[in-house]
Amino acid sequence: MTAVRIASLVPSLTELLVALGLREQLVARTGFCIHPADAVRDIVKVGGTKDVNLAKLRRLRPTHVLVNVDENRLDTVRALREWPLAERPEIVVTHPCGPQDNLALIDQIVAAFGAIAGVAERGADLRHAIERELALTRDSDHAAQDVLYLIWREPWMTVARDTYISRMLAQVNWHTLPALAGGEHGAARYPALHGDEPWLANVQQVLLSSEPYAFGEAHVALAQALCPNARVRIVDGELISWYGPRANAGLRYLRALAA
Repeated sequence: MTAVRIASLVPSLTELLVALGLREQLVARTGFCIHPADAVRDIVKVGGTKDVNLAKLRRLRPTHVLVNVDENRLDTVRALREWPLAERPEIVVTHPCGPQDNLALIDQIVAAFGAIAGVAERGADLRHAIERELALTRDSDHAAQDVLYLIWREPWMTVARDTYISRMLAQVNWHTLPALAGGEHGAARYPALHGDEPWLANVQQVLLSSEPYAFGEAHVALAQALCPNARVRIVDGELISWYGPRANAGLRYLRALAA
């Protein structure tokens, strides 16, 4: 049987693989795959999520490559599928679009690697933990809020309502503006703002994410000018946007923010 060699091109998936006991099978990660720090420190980096060094990755001979629809480029996947058959890895495509999708994500990874000792058992434990947090995070327990979740500036960029982030926020009855769906993939999932949209006056809270743009205190006044009637807060983007095992802490974090 060929030894399993996994390349994860998604930070959340790297963390999930380690949580499932697959650290020894991980042979490649991106530079953004930073958690858990002690476990991933010695795993080879093959570029970023959008600019994978395919030649370096190929030399590592992965049997499986894990990707995500939002975080990786389609041309990366196409290039992997063009490798010679003897070197071509199995590509595991993921696309969780809400916190409940973590359950299916765990099932997907367990289906791929469950033959490895301990993976199925750890997957079941993690699944139960997320189910508990989801049951504790009820929108009916919190006052409805219209929020603007900012992920970038110059231009300002936010999230559509069918993204993982927006659906996480909806768990505590916080609803992102604009009230638009972005579709299965593409730029419309993360729309840019002009800054003069009339609905900005209706925003009750602006949430400045700590990633991918490193918003800090210096940006609070700028966001306040964008939405003069809103409360502006800096929030932990990893806890809100990372799926997999971090969803547990993320749901607890949101309950505390909304309290």
